Amino acid sequence: MNKPQTTRQTDKLLGMHRRITRRDFVQGAALIAGATLHPNALSDPRISGNAWAPDVNNRSDYPPAKTGMRGSHPGAYEVAHALGRDGAKFPQPTIMAEQYDLVVVGAGISGLAAAYFYRQKLGPAARILLLENHDDFGGHAKRNEFHQSGKMVLSLGGTHNLEWWNFSDTVNTLMDELGVNPHAMRKKMTFEYGRDAPNSPAMWFDQETYGVNRLLTNFSLRSRLTVEQINGIPISEAGRASLVAFYTAGAIHRSDSEEELAQLLGEINYPDFLRLYGGLTDDAIQLFDKDQHGSWGLEMRALSAAEALEEGYPGVHLFGHDWEEEDFEYPVAMWPDGNASLARLLVAKLIPEVANGVSADNVATAHFDYAALDQSGANIRLRLNATVVAAEHNDSGVSVTYVAGGDVQQVAAKHVVLACYHSIIPYLCPSMPDTQKEALKYQVKMPLVLTNVLIRNRHALDKLGVDAISCPGRLHARLFLFQGIPTGGYDGSEDSSDAVSLVFWGSISPPADAMDIRCQLRESRRKLLDLSLEDFEREVRTVLDGLLGPEGFDVSEDVLAITVNRWPHGYAYEYMQLWDPQWEPGQAPHEIARKPFGAITIANADAGASAYTHVAIDQAQRAVDELPEAS
Repeated sequence: MNKPQTTRQTDKLLGMHRRITRRDFVQGAALIAGATLHPNALSDPRISGNAWAPDVNNRSDYPPAKTGMRGSHPGAYEVAHALGRDGAKFPQPTIMAEQYDLVVVGAGISGLAAAYFYRQKLGPAARILLLENHDDFGGHAKRNEFHQSGKMVLSLGGTHNLEWWNFSDTVNTLMDELGVNPHAMRKKMTFEYGRDAPNSPAMWFDQETYGVNRLLTNFSLRSRLTVEQINGIPISEAGRASLVAFYTAGAIHRSDSEEELAQLLGEINYPDFLRLYGGLTDDAIQLFDKDQHGSWGLEMRALSAAEALEEGYPGVHLFGHDWEEEDFEYPVAMWPDGNASLARLLVAKLIPEVANGVSADNVATAHFDYAALDQSGANIRLRLNATVVAAEHNDSGVSVTYVAGGDVQQVAAKHVVLACYHSIIPYLCPSMPDTQKEALKYQVKMPLVLTNVLIRNRHALDKLGVDAISCPGRLHARLFLFQGIPTGGYDGSEDSSDAVSLVFWGSISPPADAMDIRCQLRESRRKLLDLSLEDFEREVRTVLDGLLGPEGFDVSEDVLAITVNRWPHGYAYEYMQLWDPQWEPGQAPHEIARKPFGAITIANADAGASAYTHVAIDQAQRAVDELPEAS
């Protein structure tokens, strides 16, 4: 979707002029001035803006409470882009008088877990430094706090599920040591991705795209749509007729064998399958295009028909197979701030001074003192706003160079774990073997966006009887109500009059001419980074005005704050039928990419080619085990 075109009058009606909202944005925006890098000079990326924090923290810089542009926020990525995109050269670093047993590049869950496992192996005397380019730890496990309503409201800023049924022994042991009981957490789950309200799920058609604002309730493309439901879809008459024929069809195609059918479905993308075998028109197919933006982070045209059918989309009935609707069942455990609470537990274990007395029972509400993260003389230090630009072997170990506050600095380490995304590593370690560098560049992360909007109350949603809505014509493919989960000591309000978060979830559609998967992902990333905070604000206000305005929602008064969690490098790349061959064991790109490189090893979910928290933890354990003299 292109940037929305609107008039000044429309902006005024949408409340774009409201001072309270603009103030919230200034609180959260780290505005970068003069961040250009060139071969002979490094300009100072000064941060402007005053980040508001709740009084309990007694600090002027408390990252979880920042609103505005978060996720990969301004200041977090410019240095890395200069290195990887522009081939920037950096001034000679200041050699710091700091010697470490381990330097971890990246303080996401994999990096934090690597530090934890390393200390287990070497003991409490191990000296460890974690370097993180963002202004908060946790990586994609981003904590979002709102305080604009008189009480703290937590919401989801990134990765947020515990798929406990897939946990390895390593992950189960770590959870036990952190006091985390996913089964007990699951019993407290009050959130099912917006399928609790009587009229959910629903799909909203906006006037700009479809010519009318229309909400269809109890409506899902993965359900057996009735003729009556289909006739309510505001597309062409031919498009509706094609949907009726598709959803009500019997077996109209034959396949000679299951093997032939599997081959057919694995070699065609789902939209083409709908067109060629389902007989759908282009405007009917468009309804499906963004339906996996949140879960997969991809356009549906990136999925094979087989992958889409495995997700429950219709089509197997055309070949005489049973297509049975299944009740939604994804029995994850979750904290009210997503896996940010897991990151907080790891930090508290590594640096107890940051959060004395924190446990799995109170982690969601515990106070964290960010001033204690990087204390001189401490055995474990976590340094924020520090972008690593080189990790090079020398006679005594590894020298790690990073940029912080415009200064180029270097520390020495015996070991290094690179818990950052794969595609930046060839630039950090240019002396790596070419085959390994090529493998590291193979995986292109999938962009992701979670935009949290704090609204005054949920009255309008209650009138509609919905808590999850798909929006096929809009920037965000889906939004859902997030009332909070009573885990980690948090008590989310069930009062319909209290402020609540709406989560707008999805990715960014690439241009139609972006054909192969990597081109699609890179173009999505480019479009995401081109969108301004004002673009996101205008978009969510436009959606809320059209969707909830008829039920009394005043978009100029009832939007209290907006936090945009943009992740240009979001989900780890997972191999897909249409784009990736079947490799021999040990020869897949991620397996070649993660090989040890002297005293440097590689963690993160990329190294497991799977975008899950438990995979990131498993890869951290492997990376530590592979360090020389650390096993």
